[in-house]
Amino acid sequence: MRKKRSILIIVIFLLLAVSGFLLASRQKKAEPTIEGIRNKAGMQLMVADENTQPTLRIVLPNHPTSDRAIEVIFPEHLTVRPHGNTDATQLYMFQPGKFGEPPIWRRTKRSLEYEKNIPGKINMLARATLEEDGVLFHFKLRNLSDITYDLVLAIVDPRLTSEFHDLRLERTYVHHADGFDLLASETPERLTMSQDQWLPVRYLVSFTWPVPSKLFERRDGIMYYNKSKKVDAPFIATFSKDKSWVVASFTHNTGNVWSNPELTCQHVDPQASLSPGEEAVLETKILVVRSSLDEVFKMAMRQRDSLVHK
Repeated sequence: MRKKRSILIIVIFLLLAVSGFLLASRQKKAEPTIEGIRNKAGMQLMVADENTQPTLRIVLPNHPTSDRAIEVIFPEHLTVRPHGNTDATQLYMFQPGKFGEPPIWRRTKRSLEYEKNIPGKINMLARATLEEDGVLFHFKLRNLSDITYDLVLAIVDPRLTSEFHDLRLERTYVHHADGFDLLASETPERLTMSQDQWLPVRYLVSFTWPVPSKLFERRDGIMYYNKSKKVDAPFIATFSKDKSWVVASFTHNTGNVWSNPELTCQHVDPQASLSPGEEAVLETKILVVRSSLDEVFKMAMRQRDSLVHK
């Protein structure tokens, strides 16, 4: 009888120990929640908790916090090209879902930020600041290695769905020396192509880079279109379907601007060089406003020189 009782006590002890271990494990893996930020107009900036890797959500006034119409991958990837090399290397690439270790987010009055060390010995501080007309995205990259990087990119990737989704690029504009034009205006046949013919596609237009000699070509199963004339500003904007809102991305300087219409992403992608022991700062602003395209462009150009570019 004593033997049976002893065995029962041992079994109960083991079950309690296992239960405690599992509970502690779950608590350790639980991702801490962080309160979002709201501006005077009611727009919100918050961490998107469906992804472990850094993703932010910009929520329009009077929209539920679950609204995913504007999500920003922060960053989509961190890419470098060492001095003397012709090929770039991705040190970090975003993966959706519950994957990897979550960042430790910090919240201030107007900003959400985190800091992490990237393999390849780069320290990255990523900060998003909610302003009254949109969100300023800031990366500070510190080179902890003895390698000189001729190129460093930390890509802000806004993805537009719902009322902003623009599969055929019918509401996505850029600005040329002679005024506004649709990003994909030189490919009118896109409007009558089947979806399988149109996608997957990338549509690009040069700013500081020369216009490619091939205006369209297929690479790795993706069709790339390049506009034949340059833009005169690193700016790209998309209207909502009812034309009541505009989402516009701009930076101080970049090689080109482009979009993957399947995601209706807006890329202006500033870049820098980075010597050992030095820091580089890359900033992109996303405007989210009720305004005309002309006024949105003027807002962007007034703010453009205030963006850090070094």
